[in-house]
Amino acid sequence: MSNTTRPLAVLISLFFLWGFITVLNDVLVPHWKDLFDLTHAQSLLVQFCFFGAYFIGSLVYYLISVSSGDPIARMGYKRGLMLGLGISALGCGLFAPASLLNSYAAHLVALFVLGLGFTVLQIAANPFVAIIGDPERASSRLNLAQAFNSLGTTLAPLIGGWLIFDQADPAAAVRIPYLGLASILALIAVVVWATPLPEPALEQGAVRGKAFQFPQLRWGMVAIFCYVGAEVAIGSLFIAFTGLDSVLGLSEDAAKHYLSLYWGGAMAGRFLGAVALNDRLSVVQRLRTMALIGAGMFALLLALNGGSMEALTAYWPMALWIALNIGVLLLAGAHAGRAMAFFAALAMLLLSGVIMGQGQLALWSIVGIGLFNSILWSNIFTLSIDGLGESTAQGSSLLVMMIVGGALIPPIQGAIIDAVGVQKDTTTGFHISFLLPMACYAYLVWYGLRGSTHNTST
Repeated sequence: MSNTTRPLAVLISLFFLWGFITVLNDVLVPHWKDLFDLTHAQSLLVQFCFFGAYFIGSLVYYLISVSSGDPIARMGYKRGLMLGLGISALGCGLFAPASLLNSYAAHLVALFVLGLGFTVLQIAANPFVAIIGDPERASSRLNLAQAFNSLGTTLAPLIGGWLIFDQADPAAAVRIPYLGLASILALIAVVVWATPLPEPALEQGAVRGKAFQFPQLRWGMVAIFCYVGAEVAIGSLFIAFTGLDSVLGLSEDAAKHYLSLYWGGAMAGRFLGAVALNDRLSVVQRLRTMALIGAGMFALLLALNGGSMEALTAYWPMALWIALNIGVLLLAGAHAGRAMAFFAALAMLLLSGVIMGQGQLALWSIVGIGLFNSILWSNIFTLSIDGLGESTAQGSSLLVMMIVGGALIPPIQGAIIDAVGVQKDTTTGFHISFLLPMACYAYLVWYGLRGSTHNTST
């Protein structure tokens, strides 16, 4: 067994859990919109508070690192993970008093605290996965970890929809689930404490770092902002969009299965990307392995969404998206920047179907975007921190800070829907609003081809 296998397994459990909890927000948006009688813009404050915590937490971390030295360089990645888990457990626990108060504002405070905990986890875990093995395969390892993150995001709409939508008392529906998540987070903190995790030697002095001097990091910060903002906006509006009469008029219960496919596509693409970006395998080995993974992922998604002939009849287009994903990955080869540029370009093409299409075309266009979101986070992250050396943790905090895109872009898209709806109708506003994430993906095409060029000088 490789000396990185056990630490990677522990980190993968973290990626899974924070993926699961993050996508529960997509279930909370329509739930609280109805419960508290909110506008689209007000309901998307869920994402504003949660992802806004990433910006504030990362900014504080960066300022500390500049003034008195990088905290993780001094405390170690293991203690950083435990700190993040503790804050996250507290945030989940705060859902109980918020539900007793039946207060939307109190729930937003709980989400903010939860987001602060996830900020610390992101700062520590992402570079940790990248540095515990060969640098050449950092993108492959991070895609593997992110694939399990996506397994959590795939299960969240199904389990979260059952836990929250189907409860008799809507005001209390989040209480028990989030108390359970708080307990699991605390348990994982104990497991992390008990597990030996290899990491760089602790710095004795104040390592202030010079991360901002690296152009690949500066452009990467904008890329993370665009990617997270686009992905979160699409996921947050997915259920409402598929409920439009111009699409299929799906109920929340039916739409959650397609939302699961959206996030499940990201999972499938990340498992496939972990293979495609592994330069130890020949092209033939990659194709054979990816074909097996693709078939397995399709079977898993069918099983999670019914597992019957009826499910196969309804969801068969997903197999075509997976096949296209494999083809694009083979075309890109083991080149992280080129692969992300191709994927972002295909996301733009699919958004054209969302904006101009109706019915099944619009539905499967928005579902397919998940597959082509898959490798973007991992590739942006590893390309951005490549060559940063002792500034890696500081660079990670700057990248995590830009997750604030998930706080800003969804409310802006919601405001576009509301504004256009006043002039025309809400359906038109929904379709037109997806021009905003399309602009985000356009930037990612440029970053993959040009902005990610490795440069360690000022």
